[in-house]
Amino acid sequence: MYQYDSFDAAIVQTRVEQFRDQVARRLSGELSEEQFRPLRLMNGFYLQLHAYMLRVAVPYGTLSSTQLRALAHIARKYDKGYGHFTTRQNIQYNWIRLEDGPDILADLAAVEMHAIQTSGNCIRNITTDQFAGAVAGEVVDPRIWSEVLRQWSTFHPEFSFLPRKFKIAVTATEQDRAAVQWHDIGIEILKNAAGEIGFKVLAGGGMGRTPIIAKVVREWLPAEHFLSYIEAIMRVYNRYGRRDNIYKARIKILVHEIGIEKFREEVEAEWQQVLPTHIDVPAAEVARIAAYFTPPAFETIVPPVAAHEAALKADPAFAHWVARNVVAHKVPGYAIATISLKPVGGIPGDASADQMDAIADLADQYSFGDVRVTHEQNLVLPHVRLADLHAVWRKLVEIEVATPNAGLVSDIIACPGLDYCTLANARSIPIAQDIANRFADLERQRDIGELKIKISGCINACGHHHAGHIGILGVDRKGVENYQISLGGSGAEDASLGELIGPGFNDAGVVDAVEKLIEKYRAIRQEGERFLDTYRRVGAQPFKEAVYG
Repeated sequence: MYQYDSFDAAIVQTRVEQFRDQVARRLSGELSEEQFRPLRLMNGFYLQLHAYMLRVAVPYGTLSSTQLRALAHIARKYDKGYGHFTTRQNIQYNWIRLEDGPDILADLAAVEMHAIQTSGNCIRNITTDQFAGAVAGEVVDPRIWSEVLRQWSTFHPEFSFLPRKFKIAVTATEQDRAAVQWHDIGIEILKNAAGEIGFKVLAGGGMGRTPIIAKVVREWLPAEHFLSYIEAIMRVYNRYGRRDNIYKARIKILVHEIGIEKFREEVEAEWQQVLPTHIDVPAAEVARIAAYFTPPAFETIVPPVAAHEAALKADPAFAHWVARNVVAHKVPGYAIATISLKPVGGIPGDASADQMDAIADLADQYSFGDVRVTHEQNLVLPHVRLADLHAVWRKLVEIEVATPNAGLVSDIIACPGLDYCTLANARSIPIAQDIANRFADLERQRDIGELKIKISGCINACGHHHAGHIGILGVDRKGVENYQISLGGSGAEDASLGELIGPGFNDAGVVDAVEKLIEKYRAIRQEGERFLDTYRRVGAQPFKEAVYG
């Protein structure tokens, strides 16, 4: 994984000392909250309902075991003993004291981490496939190009004060686990018939109050022009993006209003202006970065692995976990294990300090010290020998993160909602807990099959409800929390926007409605159909009738 060079270390340490001075001036009263607000936001500090929230960057979702232990340390020393993993592959702490902020940033810097560009109108954390470098079918490890983007975008002077926040995702397989079509810029890494690496570039995706799926700007971009073309897109957005209306400031609005053809023309024209003077990323620099993502020293293993096969036969609970939470690795004899942070009735995405420490130990012992954060608020051990899976599972059971529910009805994405967020209109966490409890029977969950439920506590859509097979949006209706349901969304390679099915429900009614929707699906599905497949086949009407009569 990537390691800081002297430049990285210097800029992060300098930022820590700058923030220490800024906090001291705020605490002394020399700076007002209005003056301090942009300074703290540039360092990942939000003022929430009860305390400060700190969002820590986890570039492309990759953590070393040392870094995960540092996150556990911060949770234990400065928070209430836990952290919350997010859909941008970051971690948030919800109970931070401002006076502790500089020391936290210093502790992060000691393990090559920071909170830079996790807030503000800048390029945010670059995200990618949580299985990067491990899964079969990759064109190339997408973290290489994600790191190129991270280095290029960090403190980029031209793009530090954009019209609005900006999010980029990268994928390198046919199966999209990074939701690239829902991003301001989405990048699909490709290989042409000549074996050359290139990119399909999309722009104008996003959620919030105006959800839009990204459109293709360029079908094929040669690798040698990667940064110059991304810079051209950014410059067009920076020039034409609206700054007079926060609700119309995202690039999706620009692309929608002028049309993809006009936007493409503007980008291509800007690119021609950029090319003569732009020094794109040299091949030698790409190779240098790629060296940090060299695969670990895998053993030569010839499946089937007797110990693994025996454990599957002897332990049905383990077999269920493998069937749901384990994915084939590109190297024979290894596997990719998803650690569910969605215990039935738990808070989606939360992990305690003790759990983080234990997972770091497992990573050291069984996964080359490598841990990933997923877009769906879980963790991953990407390189586990099949022979070790049973031992890993037993430890996960012990620390209560072994629920075999990846992709099932209780594997819910949910934002912090009104329990923490100043922007929220309704609670998300209790709704997620109630739905998970309603479907606590794992046999029932397995029968239902793949079902993505996503819950947002306000129109900003941090819970990605627009992309849920079942999406739930909490709104305020005359001082009462009300929950609207949409159906048919997807954040995968078959991206689609969920459609609102009708009037909303109170907190108890929305759980009943979800159950009715699922039971209708079970009654009308055809062999092998997911919930999403059935919805696309029959449309909304049967589901509306099931809920509203």
